[in-house]
Amino acid sequence: MALTRFERYLGRFLRAVVWMLFAAFNLFAPQQRHGVSRLPPITNPLLLLSAMQLARKIRRKEVMSVEVVQAYIDRIQEVNPLINAMVKDRFSAALQEAAQVDKLIEEEMGGEEVLEDRLPLLGVPITVKEAFALQGMPNSTGLLTRRDLVSGVDAPSVALLKRAGAIPLGVTNCSELCMWLESHNRLYGITNNPYDFERIAGGSSGGEGSILGAGASVIGVGSDIGGSIRIPCFFNGIFGHKPSTGIVSNDGQYPPASGLQMGFLCTGPMCRYAEDLIPMLSIMGGPNANKLGLSAEVDLKKLRFFSVPHNGGSHLVSPVDAQLLQAQKTVVRRLEADLGVKVQELFIPQLKYSFQIWGTMMASPGKDGKVGFFLMSEGGKKVWPVWELFKWFLGFSSHTLAAIGLALVELFQSSHPSPFILQQKESLQQELEELLGTDGVLLYPSHPQIAPKHHHPVFTPFNFSYTGIFNILGLPVTQCPLGLSEEGLPLGVQIVTGKLQDRLSLATALYLEKAFGGWREPGKSGHKTII
Repeated sequence: MALTRFERYLGRFLRAVVWMLFAAFNLFAPQQRHGVSRLPPITNPLLLLSAMQLARKIRRKEVMSVEVVQAYIDRIQEVNPLINAMVKDRFSAALQEAAQVDKLIEEEMGGEEVLEDRLPLLGVPITVKEAFALQGMPNSTGLLTRRDLVSGVDAPSVALLKRAGAIPLGVTNCSELCMWLESHNRLYGITNNPYDFERIAGGSSGGEGSILGAGASVIGVGSDIGGSIRIPCFFNGIFGHKPSTGIVSNDGQYPPASGLQMGFLCTGPMCRYAEDLIPMLSIMGGPNANKLGLSAEVDLKKLRFFSVPHNGGSHLVSPVDAQLLQAQKTVVRRLEADLGVKVQELFIPQLKYSFQIWGTMMASPGKDGKVGFFLMSEGGKKVWPVWELFKWFLGFSSHTLAAIGLALVELFQSSHPSPFILQQKESLQQELEELLGTDGVLLYPSHPQIAPKHHHPVFTPFNFSYTGIFNILGLPVTQCPLGLSEEGLPLGVQIVTGKLQDRLSLATALYLEKAFGGWREPGKSGHKTII
C-alpha cells in the first residue's frame, strides 16, 4: 500500500527532527573512552566449538570440563573490562562444579550414551541474564533499590539447564527493569557492542548478547517481550530464538509478567552456533517441548518461503538500512538457487501499525495493576515520573532516561484502545496464520538499523516494533546472523513461522549458518560482508 503525500511529508519532517536532536545530543553527551579499539583475538580453540561439540568432547574425556570452564573464565576476564557484559561472576563455584563433572565422568560405568541421554550439557559453561533468578547471584534487573537482593533459587528454565549438566559462570547486564533496547542502568552501567564499543549491544538481554558475541560464552538464557532476545542477537551477530508462546516457563524472572503480558513474554536460548538452539530449547521447554516435534526432520525444499522487506513505511519508524535490504535479497537468491524454491515477496499493510498494535496490547495493567513506574518504586520511595525526569536533568535521578520516559508513557497512556488498531491486529493475526500454516517461513528485517551508537535509540524509540509485533502475535521467530556490514557490524534477519512450527525456523537457521558463515569473531581481520 503506497504512502499518502501527507504521510511522506510527515515522515521526512520527523526524520529531520530526529537528526537535529541527534546533533544536539552529540554536542553535550559524554563520550566513552577506551584504550583499545577492538577486542583481542580468540587464541584458545576451545572457545570456537559449539556447546554440543564441547559436551561431546567432555563426555569422551578428550577435554576436561575444568579446562573448558577455565578457558571461558580467561576470556571473560580479558574482554569484560571492554564490554561490561558480565555483572557478577561465580568463577570459583563454577571451577568446583567442573571438577565434580570430571570426577563423575571418570567414575561413570554406563558409557557416553548414558551421559548424553541424562546430562546432554554436562560440563558446558553457560551465562544467564541478570533478570533471571540464579541461586547465589543478584537479581536486581538494574534497579538500585534491589542491589542487595540475592536469589535463593533458580528460575525454572535455568534449573532445567543446570539439571542437564550446564555450569553457570555468572549473570549479565540488562536494561533497567528490562524496559528498553539498550542495556544500561544506574547499578551496573552500560554494556558495549563487541564489534564497536561506541555502539549498543541491544536490550534488554544485551549483556548476554555482548558476552556471546565476544566469544566469552557459548550459550545463554534471555527473555523477550518486544525483541529482547532477537535485537541483542542481531546487534551482536549471534543466534537466538523466541519460542512459540507457552513452551518455556517465564517464572523466576523480574519483573514478572502479568495479565495479557504473560502471553507476550517468552524465555529462550541465545548462542553463537545454530546447532545449539534445538538442544537448548528441548531442555528449557521441559515436557512442553514435545509439542514442537523438534526431533522431526525438516525438508527445506518442501517449505513455502516468503520475504517482507519492510513494514510498509510507518512514519514512526526509521527506513530499513540499504545493507539490510540487500542482505535479505541475497538470502532470497540463495534459497532459490540452492533449494529450488520460489520465494514470494509480500507487502503486508497491517505491519505499518506494528508499534500501535504492540503498545495497545501492552497497555493494559497486570492482574495486580503494576506498571513500570510502580515497579521503579520497589524497595524505596514512590517514584513519580515527571518529578524523576526533572531530577534526571539535574543529575540527581537514580533511574535512566529511557526508564523514566517509558514510565511517563505508561502514566499518560489511554486505557481505551483504538478499535481501528484492534481491528488491524486481528486482521494481521488471521492473515499471517493463514499464510504460514504448518509449512510457511517468512523472512523479515530484525530492526531497521544496524547497531546504533550509545543512547541514540532514545530518538528512534519505535524501531523495536519490527520485533515486538511477533510477541503480540505469538509466533516463533529465530534470529539469524548474515555476516558483517561495510562498517564491520553484524547483519541479520528474522525467520518467522506458524505457531508451534519452531522447528522450521530453526532448520532454516542451520541452513543459513552454513550458507553465510554464522557468527563472525569481532576484531578479526579478513571478514567480508555477504553483499
